[in-house]
Amino acid sequence: MRVREAQAARAWLAGVSITSAIEVNPLPDSALQIALTSEGLRALGVSADIIDGFSQEFLDGMAGDPSRARRLGDEGASDPKYWAWGNGDRVPHCAVLLYALPGCLEARRLAVEAQCAAGFELLERLGTTDMGGKEPFGFTDGISQPQLDWDLTQPARDRTQLEYTNLSCLGEFLLGYPNEYGLYTPRPLLDPPRDTRGLLPRAPEAPERSDLGRNGSYLVVRQLRQDVRGFWRALDRYAAGDAAERERLGAAMVGRTRPGQPIVDPSSATLNDFTYGADTDGVRCPLGAHIRRTNPRNADLPAGPPGVLSRLVRLLGFDAAARGRDLVSSTRYHRLLRRGREYGTAVSIDQALRGAAAETEVGLHFMCLNANIQRQFEFVQSAWITGNRFDGLHDESDPLLGNRRPGPGATPSDGFSMPQPNGPARRLSAVPQFVTVTGGAYFFLPGIRALRFLASA
Repeated sequence: MRVREAQAARAWLAGVSITSAIEVNPLPDSALQIALTSEGLRALGVSADIIDGFSQEFLDGMAGDPSRARRLGDEGASDPKYWAWGNGDRVPHCAVLLYALPGCLEARRLAVEAQCAAGFELLERLGTTDMGGKEPFGFTDGISQPQLDWDLTQPARDRTQLEYTNLSCLGEFLLGYPNEYGLYTPRPLLDPPRDTRGLLPRAPEAPERSDLGRNGSYLVVRQLRQDVRGFWRALDRYAAGDAAERERLGAAMVGRTRPGQPIVDPSSATLNDFTYGADTDGVRCPLGAHIRRTNPRNADLPAGPPGVLSRLVRLLGFDAAARGRDLVSSTRYHRLLRRGREYGTAVSIDQALRGAAAETEVGLHFMCLNANIQRQFEFVQSAWITGNRFDGLHDESDPLLGNRRPGPGATPSDGFSMPQPNGPARRLSAVPQFVTVTGGAYFFLPGIRALRFLASA
């Protein structure tokens, strides 16, 4: 939504019922969250010096800088100038995330829209479709998520992590808590006179100041249109019509089978209990597979013999074999808490191969939470997804999300390689673009106390 009248908008934000993180049983009929862009904060009348305390990428916005769009891969058909929302006067001020039990959503939506109509105008309504836990290409989605350290068991200091762990410091996702560096991510900290009503909690590292960021997070939203027909027809062409080979190629690109089994270890105890430590060359799961790019599952140092001397040799780079396994930044600094919502009409493989005309646009509303947009979302998107040199690869970007545009020096990015146990890697060339960005924005998802403060600021 965009602010229509600031005073009425603030009044609604001050009184709207936000769902807290407290677990309840039975579940409520519905849940509601509010997120604001930097333009939205300005439209509400929040002081400029308070807004300036947020991160620069949040202030700039997802489409506010041509160099950022290039780094994110938002070029060609994904250029922000073509977006349905998120650029120019189509940048939202506020996002209302509404969830409900079956049969309860429509009535709740109508009520919320009526309540906020005086202060806001509706810019876009992003509907969703229940595709049975699968994203539009047909693969089980939402399997891999970091485990948040809610109990703060992780030490609040930087330390070398010798093994991959799925447990992440709370400060990687919530502002106002220590992150993986043992530090607090910068956010607006206010002197007491700016919070005369005492609405905000105090900053742990500066108890004399009010913490606007604490218990809040940055929310990234991107609308991704998926060419399901193009995806399966391309795989069918590479497989020369062989159905089993087509499935194998699809799994190689994703890193999982359609039901969700990781191809690096199909016997894994759970769908998320594995690493790539025993597959350093990518023979079982290609190095450039989508899930391997987005979560390499590595530690701070490549694996090696135990002992202080061995660790020191690897740390200083004297182990040539270890250097070859140390081409990817440590995963723990670049995790995302991801929530995807499918939209449109599901397309089966059979329908895709028949090439029938699409009834409606189909895709994914990508959403992720992170405390540092630059180090988390933007790094993953630019270095691991769009980058055509990931883990020593050449001339290939993410097989699902890559835009296939030439990289620096006009290097191609439309290949996909699958190492073989004996002989050269099998390589697919001229891989088409399957996903196009059609909208996006950076939001601040405030804690409840911060939202009340912003509504009164």
